[in-house]
Amino acid sequence: MKRATLARMIDHTLLKPEATPAEIERLCAEAAEHGFATVCVNPIYVALAANLLHGTPVAVCTVAGFPLGATPTPVKRFEALQVLDDGATEVDMVIPIGRLKAGQHDVVRDDIYALAQLCHEQGALLKVILENALLTDDEKVSACRLAVEAGADFVKTSTGFAGSGATVADVALMRRTVGPEIGVKAAEGIRTYADALAMIAAGANRLGTSASLKILEEAEE
Repeated sequence: MKRATLARMIDHTLLKPEATPAEIERLCAEAAEHGFATVCVNPIYVALAANLLHGTPVAVCTVAGFPLGATPTPVKRFEALQVLDDGATEVDMVIPIGRLKAGQHDVVRDDIYALAQLCHEQGALLKVILENALLTDDEKVSACRLAVEAGADFVKTSTGFAGSGATVADVALMRRTVGPEIGVKAAEGIRTYADALAMIAAGANRLGTSASLKILEEAEE
């Protein structure tokens, strides 16, 4: 796969709690240079990233209810409203994982719908983080179906804070479940060009990684 094509599938990510403004500035410069799809940053840095990337094709992605998913829906909605006002055009939200595991599907669907509706009103995309490391395969399928029903634009594998990240098997399962119309984002643990190609072959059309530069170095000219 050509470097430019691959770059447009990558969310160049820095979500470490200790990330500094200088590191965000470097992240944005790298994204603009290489043509990544987005930078994915914590909410506190959305305005900075949006300002730095203004006039470039690189979008600003951020997170809501991150990384636990255990905040009430109105709080997630307020987070989303704030980051959209600050310039984000993609929001990656975490579902209420415990509610899913308890079979409270209406709660999970409503949680996703509240943010999907808000994002779409603002012309933004919503990605739904399942946190697959904490779910059974049946729960992953249920979460994917709920995300589709609620109007999400993508389902996403992981936050990177739960001990393990994307697997080829999970990406393939998610793609089979959501079908061809919804995006699948593989995140965490994608460190090489081979990793990236494996996730794409399994059905991912977006990759979240902090190893973006290394992956591009290994890609075809």
